[in-house]
Amino acid sequence: MQPLVYTPAMQGTGAFDGGRIKEQKPIGFPGEGSVIKRVGPLFYWAWATSTEEAMIGLHPHQGFEIITYVVEGSAHHGDTLGTDSMVGAGGAQVMQTGSGVSHQEKISADSELFQIWFEPHLSQAVKQMPTYRQYENEDFPLASDEDGNRVKTVIGSGAPVQLVADARMWDVEVEAGSRYRHTVEAGYTLTALAIRGQGTWGQLSEETKEAKGATETFRHKDFIVAAANEETTVDIRNTGDDILRLILIKVPSKVDYPLYHKR
Repeated sequence: MQPLVYTPAMQGTGAFDGGRIKEQKPIGFPGEGSVIKRVGPLFYWAWATSTEEAMIGLHPHQGFEIITYVVEGSAHHGDTLGTDSMVGAGGAQVMQTGSGVSHQEKISADSELFQIWFEPHLSQAVKQMPTYRQYENEDFPLASDEDGNRVKTVIGSGAPVQLVADARMWDVEVEAGSRYRHTVEAGYTLTALAIRGQGTWGQLSEETKEAKGATETFRHKDFIVAAANEETTVDIRNTGDDILRLILIKVPSKVDYPLYHKR
């Protein structure tokens, strides 16, 4: 497994509401500047910030499963299903857009959040009724690993968010001077966005649990993509003086259904 590190200059950018919402896009659409167009069923990933209240007007979606995960501030969601709700920091809004739904968004001042799209088998997904679900910060399992790092499961085992697309997601905080280890099964890709701090990314031998192969350095705002041809233990180390915070998403490198071609 050789991790590939994509700096902010290799990611896309976007803006809404007259520039009030600014986005860095590890995975974007054509013309937005992102080198990575998709990773398996992980179709789109935008990191949005705003220093003042801002809105995105009513617009449609179909087929995709979309999660909005709030880091700071709050996000309001309204849609044609009749939803009118708000979620705060640490919470998530999940749309399975199915046969089609339109929604509008409003975010608070001093907000930071992600909108991430996953692609199920679209020809099946569009036959399903659209749904909306919301989860607060306390709904998600939070654990500490053996090194005392904070690991919050957002999608996957024990988490309330369950998708049709094969995907797992974690919000991880690694203490200064500490390390975090994560197993990646053969045929899967682990992606990571460093939203705080800096570190190194290596791997451990499955036999000796010692460092194996090259180590890559990453910094704040870098996007890391690492595909596993065999089961691999990733070894992430915090090399800074402050907490290293990573959003990790694991998806299959390939799926057994046709994927939408971005135009």
